[in-house]
Amino acid sequence: MLLLPLLLLADLTPGGDNEPRHAFQEPISFHLIQISSFANSTWAQNQGSGWLGDLQIHGWDSDSGTAIFLKPWSKGNFSNEEIAKLEEIFRIYFIGFVRVVQDHVSEFQMKYPFEIQGMAGCQLLSGETTESFLMGALGGLSFLSFENGSCVPSAAGGSRAQWFCTLFSQYEGIADIITKLLLETCPRFLLGVLEAGKAELQRQVKPKAWLSSGPPPGPGRLLLVCHASGFYPKPVRVTWMRGEQEQPGTHQGDVLPNADGTWYLRVTLDVAAGEAAGLTCRVRHSSLGGQDIVLYWGSSVSRISVILLAVILPTSILLICLAVWFWRRW
Repeated sequence: MLLLPLLLLADLTPGGDNEPRHAFQEPISFHLIQISSFANSTWAQNQGSGWLGDLQIHGWDSDSGTAIFLKPWSKGNFSNEEIAKLEEIFRIYFIGFVRVVQDHVSEFQMKYPFEIQGMAGCQLLSGETTESFLMGALGGLSFLSFENGSCVPSAAGGSRAQWFCTLFSQYEGIADIITKLLLETCPRFLLGVLEAGKAELQRQVKPKAWLSSGPPPGPGRLLLVCHASGFYPKPVRVTWMRGEQEQPGTHQGDVLPNADGTWYLRVTLDVAAGEAAGLTCRVRHSSLGGQDIVLYWGSSVSRISVILLAVILPTSILLICLAVWFWRRW
């Protein structure tokens, strides 16, 4: 029921072997996420999104009840008619979902406000082998999953999850539709999106890397910072090394998006000031063709310091001379 509109899409599954081939080596998934917030018995809000791996390619405009396509290829190989049918199903579903939940608040033993989350999709493992999944959560805690055609309550869901699965089992034929959708319709859409977005998804952009120092963590200590930016795709490995030994205590920040669709990562290392010499930062990325970027602490920082001194010192002298000149004239 969390993703009931998908269950009604079984007729969108065509026969035959007409799915496009692809060249993706790593497992990648397409999944839909639903977040439904219930403030009270009269107010609720639904949010929906579609994701290819960690890249959002769909949104949902709850006011107009239409899908938002964030990429030119977000429709995959689905026709405009199929997309229109999907949008209509989701519009009806979100309205019905809110009503069903509000009608059964007492049976669920829930108290306002609360949130329900749902996620369903499929993952491409190798070649065209896929596995599918459907999960539901209540307030961020696992609630249920769909396995082998059956609703399975989670231990964290307690009696509420068991009651839901009992209710779900009363809808005859739903399990068969879910299975067909997850095993046939979702893989078709996933392969279509991968083919349609191949030019962007398989592009390789080399990272730019540089070193800097952060605020000293304490007396006699240094915070070494290694930056990698402008790379695509997202997977990257940035490490602080001494020789071939990775240094303990390395802290990796989140991989953050740049405005141009590439990614940025900051990795730090807290060391004693006397132990910084000889350390290097190594950046590994698929775009580098096995040729890692290696930055040496000290030489690059010294060059930056020299450049800064070369720019700042003459400027400071000029400003001082101008100040003295104006002071004398005054």
